[in-house]
Amino acid sequence: MAVLLVADEDSGPDGPRPLTADEASRLAITRFRNYQAQGRAVTINVPGATGELTVTASVDYRRKIGYGVLHGTGRNESSGGLVQWTPTAVHVRPMTRAPAQAPATPPRAGWHDRPLLKAGSALDTALSIALGLGGDRPDNAELLPQNGAAWWGRERVAGRRLDVMAGPSSPDRSGTAGNVRYWIDSEGTMYRVRATVGSQPEPVVIDFDTHGYAPVTPLPQAATHR
Repeated sequence: MAVLLVADEDSGPDGPRPLTADEASRLAITRFRNYQAQGRAVTINVPGATGELTVTASVDYRRKIGYGVLHGTGRNESSGGLVQWTPTAVHVRPMTRAPAQAPATPPRAGWHDRPLLKAGSALDTALSIALGLGGDRPDNAELLPQNGAAWWGRERVAGRRLDVMAGPSSPDRSGTAGNVRYWIDSEGTMYRVRATVGSQPEPVVIDFDTHGYAPVTPLPQAATHR
């Protein structure tokens, strides 16, 4: 995780500071950019005391659905398989040898479904965060600085020079400003998101465009079971 966070670092010592008007405008539209794109390819890294989980996936921000392959390390190594999720449900198809990327068309059989947990699961929280990184309208740029959003510096990620910005406080939780950071380019496109999750000592990290995006095919209702 530490290697992922500091690779290509090129940040200055002059943050944090308040957002400029341009920075606030770019942060305000960054989720809308994902919605405009329909979907993005993502790699979600979820820390854990017994090993890391990595989801290599595509997220459709119009239909709010993600689909990809899950790999684990350490004691989580047996967690491999395919995963598809929505804001309310997680569908998992365990595999002893999960592929590097999910097949374009999900298999019809072998799926198990459960509700997406709102608390107590770093994986489910990370999946929920990934789905929430798209919105059908820009945020209010004037309110972002008032609610704690800030500029933290600049870093290089995969050859791109990006601004690092801390998100505002959540509308339903005070004191959450800075729990989510966004790596954003000059057009407002996000390429990395880092989020503090519960009591986990390391943050969840979501990287964009790490592989090719594939349109997400929802599972047929009959393909899942408890």
